[in-house]
Amino acid sequence: MKTQGSAVWQGGLKDGKGAISTKSGALAHYPYGFAARFEGKSGTNPEELIGAAHAGCFTMALSLILGEAHLTADQMETTAEVTLDKEGDGYAITAVHLTLTAKIPGIDQAQFEELAGQAKAGCPVSKLLKAHITMDAQLVA
Repeated sequence: MKTQGSAVWQGGLKDGKGAISTKSGALAHYPYGFAARFEGKSGTNPEELIGAAHAGCFTMALSLILGEAHLTADQMETTAEVTLDKEGDGYAITAVHLTLTAKIPGIDQAQFEELAGQAKAGCPVSKLLKAHITMDAQLVA
């Protein structure tokens, strides 16, 4: 499988503006820029998109692993907090922290943590990132 995303940029780093798009059309010319990335202004940024991609990938991977164990989640919600740190003259994504809350009938906390750990290690986005990946997994009734 191959897919794509694209970006356009006009202007300098701080005063410029950009737009990102996805092949599916889920994002079409969606604004991003320095102010959205570093100053909390409206628009998106690469780290936020990586967080969404990682949360989605991890949650789908866990769904697969649960299915292999003959379990099905009623609901799973994952947040991926991405840390961007200054390193030398540039920046690097140094860490991602996954926070998972799930309602899964027929599973105990130990099995839940084991399967979630497998998903964290096996998800393709986790494999892509060089960042330190941590996780909190909470099973709710």
